[in-house]
Amino acid sequence: MKILITGGAGYLGSILVPQLLARGDEVTVYDSLMWGIHPLLHVASNPKLTIIKGDVRDEGRYGALIAKHDAIINLAAIVGFPACAEKPLDARTINLDAVRFLGQTASPGQMLIQASTGSTYGQVDGVCTEDTPINPVSLYGETKAEAEKPILDNGGVPLRFATVFGNSPRIRLDLLINDIVYQVVHYRNFVMFEGHARRTFLHSTDAAKSVIFSLDNYDQMGGLPFNVGDETMNYTKLEIAEIIKGKQDYYLHGAEFGEDKDKRDYEVSYDRIKNVGFRASVSLDEGIDELLRIMPLLKESSPMRNI
Repeated sequence: MKILITGGAGYLGSILVPQLLARGDEVTVYDSLMWGIHPLLHVASNPKLTIIKGDVRDEGRYGALIAKHDAIINLAAIVGFPACAEKPLDARTINLDAVRFLGQTASPGQMLIQASTGSTYGQVDGVCTEDTPINPVSLYGETKAEAEKPILDNGGVPLRFATVFGNSPRIRLDLLINDIVYQVVHYRNFVMFEGHARRTFLHSTDAAKSVIFSLDNYDQMGGLPFNVGDETMNYTKLEIAEIIKGKQDYYLHGAEFGEDKDKRDYEVSYDRIKNVGFRASVSLDEGIDELLRIMPLLKESSPMRNI
């Protein structure tokens, strides 16, 4: 299969690309390389991989690539509440406008997989299913929610990922569990805002696995959104912090003042994708243990510090 992956050098893409190459697929990565090429250097010599530096807002170049591929996996995005708040124009043009262009340009026979998010649910009482009305509470959630429509209109598959955590060749430290573990390892403390808020989690390798699963089961999944995660990883933020504290002691401070501006609060059902046959394989404990091994080897540096 000829597969085009936008954002393929990012957190999930750098896990997914080697998996697709191992299957024998021909893969084209189209990425702005905002974070550099190093996440894909370990597979860059593979003759079945083409890496193109480009922007999904360049419609002429992007449109020509879309037409040449059997499947398009759209991972390109400004990801997360803080990044979108800092770059609102980029968030709308990349997360939404470029996806609308994809929907308008793709032909009926092409497979479309869209990286969406559970952030589309916002704040919901009870348990969210794919039929729960979405109610995003951030620009990130809004753009991702609106971007599902052009994919669904083309019979594509939006994957509403739980909050992803874990290792990657382009590891992120802004994700909740990754952030807590990093601060625990290096500073031995963490300040928790609104610890009662519910979240749901998914390991990075399982997020990548779900994309391949969607390609392999496109006949059953096309035209529907799917929550991607596992009910065993529905937790409050405070529960996550306590689980980490049980593995490595640190000072956990529940802030009495201030707030988490990311107001998401929801629990999610994953029955729809489980009924097709998908199961997450990495548990919360396994993923946290992995991070506790990795984070001591990572340290953010600054030219303003002597350490």
